[in-house]
Parts: sequence; structure tokens; C-alpha cells
Amino acid sequence: METCSPDQLAQFFGANATNATAAASYICGRFSAVSASLSDASYAVDSTYLLFSAYLVFSMQLGFAMLCAGSVRAKNTMNIMLTNVLDAAAGGLFYYLFGFAFAFGSPSNGFIGRHFFGLKSVPSPLFDYSYFLYQWAFAIAAAGITSGSIAERTQFVAYLIYSSFLTGFVYPVVSHWFWSSDGWASAANTDNLLFGSGVIDFAGSGVVHMVGGIAGLYGALIEGPRIGRFDHGGRAVALRGHSASLVVLGTFLLWFGWYGFNPGSFVKILAPYNTGSYYGQWSAVGRTAVTTTLAGCTAALTTLFGKRILSGHWNVTDVCNGLLGGFAAITAGCSVVEPWAAVICGFVAAWVLIGCNKLAEKVKYDDPLEAAQLHGGCGAWGIIFTALFATKKYVEEVYPGKPGRPHGLFMGGGGRLLAAHLIQILVIIGWVSATMGPLFYGLHKLKLLRISAEDEMAGMDLTRHGGFAYVYHDEDDEPHKHGVQMRKIEPSGSS
Repeated sequence: METCSPDQLAQFFGANATNATAAASYICGRFSAVSASLSDASYAVDSTYLLFSAYLVFSMQLGFAMLCAGSVRAKNTMNIMLTNVLDAAAGGLFYYLFGFAFAFGSPSNGFIGRHFFGLKSVPSPLFDYSYFLYQWAFAIAAAGITSGSIAERTQFVAYLIYSSFLTGFVYPVVSHWFWSSDGWASAANTDNLLFGSGVIDFAGSGVVHMVGGIAGLYGALIEGPRIGRFDHGGRAVALRGHSASLVVLGTFLLWFGWYGFNPGSFVKILAPYNTGSYYGQWSAVGRTAVTTTLAGCTAALTTLFGKRILSGHWNVTDVCNGLLGGFAAITAGCSVVEPWAAVICGFVAAWVLIGCNKLAEKVKYDDPLEAAQLHGGCGAWGIIFTALFATKKYVEEVYPGKPGRPHGLFMGGGGRLLAAHLIQILVIIGWVSATMGPLFYGLHKLKLLRISAEDEMAGMDLTRHGGFAYVYHDEDDEPHKHGVQMRKIEPSGSS
């Protein structure tokens, strides 16, 4: 940066100028004060943008809660709502103590971070508190995804254990690999880029959605399907959620929060690409919001007509899941693709979700929220999509410092980015399988994973949480007036 030197400036006053050095010092001091003030304003603008984005991403927890509540049966509503609250609470504590350090503790090796435990030495030249808050909101989003897969039959203690482990260790290690400047496959690692490109997973189709989806897959596989999900002949029986209204409300809240999830991943907005130009990072932020919107809209419409053809119904729950599948897919490449490519992303994501759901029925896999199919399947498609359609100009703007960086295969960028992204898919599957798989299996062997059949049939709200989420009559009314006596079923087995 250019600096104002009093000695150099004094030369321009001429030999006859009175006290030229003092005048030059005063002028330089004013320039320095203005420069410092502009720097302060720049930090404040970027920090405010990041905090606002963190608040938006956190609002997705309410969206998850509403989506989960509407997708389960009424007798398990209170249970799934409580697990969503505790995903955020337990995740906050464990991400503060360990997760943020494992993810972004720099300097470190390529596998795991090793600084900032308990936010020690924060704020620093690398991070401020707003960055921690933003990344915590991402971590609990991954845990929320998993909770949907194992809904309606999981013991409460299992939620606490897996949520703490996922947000405190499993997810942070993956985010270190692909987002930290020290990560072995990160596009921000300027020293040793994987295949010369690194992995472009901008907002986390792999880091967040695949991690949460695959973790949920193992939980649901080890637990087995809910009672009644498949009949004696192996045919699927629909166990529909009790409130389409809550599903739609949750979907719109998630849609709203995704504008912090994807555009907010730029971390800062006041970054000109060419000083004085109308086009800068603020334009890229807007483009990212547009690509996110188009992918979700296209996936929703594709699911609407696709399911109409396959089932003969217009199903709002399927459309909502399709919409979210489009969002999960575009999350990786939202910043580096053209809007027209986002339409392709959403269209394919809808069919990926439909196909994954068909496969799940064939193998008798039960996921009440379709979380593994939606976040795992569509997230994997999003990673491949980015490697095919990433645009050269946008890649170099979003990831500066390395001209000629590989970009999308279909955009003339060769196959190196695709190779890096295929490796990402494989290592995420391997890591989550090696960590969350044994955890769920261990909980199963210790009889801490699944509730008893009696509790499952009665509903966990009654047997585990003291009553139903909905009041069907006044507490002062006598049960015999309604002709039905409600009998409380105490928990049996381990709790």
C-alpha cells in the first residue's frame, strides 16, 4: 500500500516554503487518519455482513425443526423438536471447545487444526468472533440433517452423543480438509493444490450436506426401519407426517436461511475486483443468491411434474423435498457457475432425489425426512456438477492468486477439477463411515440407540417426554367425558 512520506512531500513545497516539513507532516497525518478510518469501515462492513449471514444460517435451525415436526407423526412431535434444540445447544458447546480449533486452527497440518481451542487467542489477525459464529451455524446444520434420518425411534441419549461427536470432531475435520487454508484438498491452500485446483465446495454440498446425510444413513441402517414402515411382504407402507403446513413453513424458513448459507460463504462483501468498478464481490454475492434460487425453483417444479407422472398426485411434501434437494446440490458451485447452469443443477437434483427414494424403498431403508437421500445424494451430485460447469472467470475471481486454475470440464477446463471432486466424495464417505458408523454400532450394542417397541408404538412424546405436543382437550376435562381413557405407558428398557 502507498504511504505518505513527509520528507518526499516537503520537496514539492519548494525551497522558499516556510516550515515545509511540518506542513508535509500535517498533511500526511490527515491522509493516514482518513486511510485508517476507511480500513475500520471496511472491517465493520464485512463483519456486519458475516454476522447477518450467521443469523440467517442459524434461522435454518427453526426451519429444520418445523420440517422435522411436520414430517413425523403427531405422537413424536415433541421429541423431534427437542432434539433440534439440543443439536444447537450441544453443538455450540462442543464446537466452541474443540470443533472450531480442529477446523480452522492455523498454522496446522493438512489433516486437522490445532489452535484456538475454546477460542483462545481470538480475535486474531486470522479470525474474529463473527467467523466462529458463522461456522458454528454450519456445524449444527450438519447435525440437524442427521437427526431427521433417525427420527421416531431413537433414544434421547443417542442424540446427545452423536450430535456432540459430529459437531466436535467429525464435521470439523472434513471442513478443515476443504475450507481451511492449510487443508490438504482446500482450494484456498496456495502451497500445494490438489491436482492444481483443490476442491471447490464453496458452501458445503460435501462438507455439510454429505457429512450429515451419510451420518444419518448409518444411523438409520443400524437402527432399522420404523415399525410398520414395511409390511410382511416387504412392500413399503407410507407413514406420512402429520402436518403438511409445518413442512411448508419449514421449507420456506430453510429457503430464507440459504441466502446466508450460500452468499454468506464469501465471508466479506467489500472486496472490489477492479477498484472503482461497479462490478466486484458484491456482484458475486448477488449472482450466488440468484443461482441458489434458480436451482431450488427448478428442482421443485421438476419434482412436481415428475412425481405427478410417477404417482398420479400433486404432493406438496415431495415438492418441498425436491426444492431442498436443489438447494443442497447448488451449494457447492453456487459462486462459480452461470445462472443457466443452476437450472441444469436443479433439474438433475430432482431426479437424483426421486431415484434415491426409489432405491431406498427397494432395499427397505427408512428415513422419515429423506435426509440421507436428499443431502447425501443431491450433495454428491452438486460436487460433480461443480466440476463440470464451473466457469473460468468466476473461479479466478472467487479463488484469486493462481491464474489458469482448472475449472469445469464442460466449460473447457479439463478433467483435473473433476478428479479432485471425485476424491472429495470418496474421502467424505470413507471418513464418515469410519467414524459415525462405529459410533452408531456401539450405541446399538450398548442398547442406547433404539427405543423399545412398546414405546415406539405409543409414541415418544407420551413415554419419554411426559405428554403430547398438542392438547386435544382442556386439562380440567375429565377423560370419561370424551369416551376414551388415556393410559400412560411408562418407559421400558434402558433410557
